[in-house]
Amino acid sequence: MSETPEQEQEPEQAPQQEPQAPERPHTPVGSWGEDLLGPGFQARTLELAPDAEEDGAVATLVRYLPAEDPQALEGTPSEPSFVWLYLHGWNDYFFNPELARRVARLGGAFYALDLRRYGRSLRPEQMLGWVEDLAVYDEEIGLALTLAWAGHGQSRPTVLCGHSTGGLTASLWAHHHPGVLAGLVLNSAWLEIQGAEPVRVLGEPIVRAFARLSGRDPVALPTYDPSDLFTVTDGWTEADGELPDPSWADDPYVTGWHVDPRWKHVPTPPIRPGWLAAILDAQAAVSSGLHVTCPVLSIGSARSHLGVVRTQDSRSTDTVVDADGTARRAIGLGPLVTVARVEGAVHDVFLSAPPVREQAYAVLEQWLRGYVLS
Repeated sequence: MSETPEQEQEPEQAPQQEPQAPERPHTPVGSWGEDLLGPGFQARTLELAPDAEEDGAVATLVRYLPAEDPQALEGTPSEPSFVWLYLHGWNDYFFNPELARRVARLGGAFYALDLRRYGRSLRPEQMLGWVEDLAVYDEEIGLALTLAWAGHGQSRPTVLCGHSTGGLTASLWAHHHPGVLAGLVLNSAWLEIQGAEPVRVLGEPIVRAFARLSGRDPVALPTYDPSDLFTVTDGWTEADGELPDPSWADDPYVTGWHVDPRWKHVPTPPIRPGWLAAILDAQAAVSSGLHVTCPVLSIGSARSHLGVVRTQDSRSTDTVVDADGTARRAIGLGPLVTVARVEGAVHDVFLSAPPVREQAYAVLEQWLRGYVLS
């Protein structure tokens, strides 16, 4: 995101269109139905109390049932030993079946939330990802955990996992609900403001001023040639050069992660000052000091190279948040924090190259066995 558009001629700003919800059937309310990820995955709509938008916001809970998945990993236990709830980040939703299968093999009853106005929960005419306070997510997190505990018992250890903005949300939730979690896992959590292009372009005081005056109006961002944009979910392309290892040919890192472009935009859907102000408020709370009483694992890349434009580092660094800043902030979250810096990892460490993912999963397993399942 640090790159600037060509200087010879300023490109015209393309009008930012509000993303529309895909024409998919909604998951049922009050019962489980088949999920878009296929056999072994089910979803249900969580009805929410009206928030300030009064736009029919809902959340969607996804669960993984290994016994119904023909691709379940060998050695997956029939009875889980802990509960796992995953929170996605900005411009995102849950789409990674490998994560569910790997957590299940470690003994986790895997659940994931598509938060209000994201992914499966996005409804027509809603502003994707819009909230003015991350605390509103307490409602769907609480509903999701209640359903998970109903299925597996509240006596089982519970792990909350958050990626990027989801990691920021999860940290605040853990702080405000001491004694509930057995562990908190942060995957490249956005704990510090570096990496937010609008803030770097405009500055925090201007963002806050816009939030007060026109919080819902999209921020004007630089435009880029689409061919220059990078996203790891697209898989390996000619622009990446020769594949480092032919054995990766069938891996999602090469074939792509099959995301819905209407739910995960490149480079980004409209970003609004009111939402950015909510992020700044949450990060200020982290800076002031949280007290997360459960063990914390903060896992992320060893390096950052911020930017949406493809570079030689795009496939081996965090291009979204400052990995150093996240590591510094993470150690202040509570009394027992493990910080893991994985060389070669991308922003979502569980989308990295195959050997890097293996290292990340090994770190996760070791941490779970040491602090949650011991």
